[in-house]
Amino acid sequence: MRQVLIAPSIDPLSGKNRQLPIEEVNAVLQRLGVPQDRPIITQVSRFDFLKDPMGVIDAFRRVRRSIKCRLVLAGGTASDDPEGEKVLGLVKERAANDPEIHLLLLPPNSDLEINALQRASAVVVQKSLKEGFALTVAEALWKGKPVVASAVGGIPLQVRHGYSGLLVHSVEGAALAIKQLLNNPAYAKQLGENGREHVRNNFLLIRHMREYLLLFLTLGIQEEVVRFDGKPF
Repeated sequence: MRQVLIAPSIDPLSGKNRQLPIEEVNAVLQRLGVPQDRPIITQVSRFDFLKDPMGVIDAFRRVRRSIKCRLVLAGGTASDDPEGEKVLGLVKERAANDPEIHLLLLPPNSDLEINALQRASAVVVQKSLKEGFALTVAEALWKGKPVVASAVGGIPLQVRHGYSGLLVHSVEGAALAIKQLLNNPAYAKQLGENGREHVRNNFLLIRHMREYLLLFLTLGIQEEVVRFDGKPF
């Protein structure tokens, strides 16, 4: 049976992705209680075992041994996930009131906050154990941020290793990749620029609409061909 894959996309003009002036970014981070005195590493995801927030904390602590930085884990708990509160409790336990680890339980539709956090970050992480597509990756790339992400699900469609980000397979790999980016700002900037261009060409609404229209067009052509052959469609 014929199959067509049409990847998701982001709206560059939405509240989560629109350009923000630096003053607005600073104001949001101040309101959230996240200092900007050192590089910020951020993961935006619901508190779920499959997003591996504990692994992100472990990777951060490996990085912090040699580089001063802060970690932000921002997200919520899904109403249909009975383990959400349990995971959040375990994350708080693993963080152990560390002043350099900021756990932000955001309400739904916190688009401005997510936008500002990603824009203020030196590195954006998506260390999922399993994943669908992970639009948070496309959102971070669109903001020109270097991304360290697991090579699972639809993430490799967005992150081309060494070009638009770095793909990892473990806590140790994530820590190494984050250190590489923090120690080499020029390389991190280049990955971010490549990532933004990759999203521009492949994961904006314009491409999404174009592929839907092409799909409808090919279905129409297929119907004409089949009927011309005298077979039922």
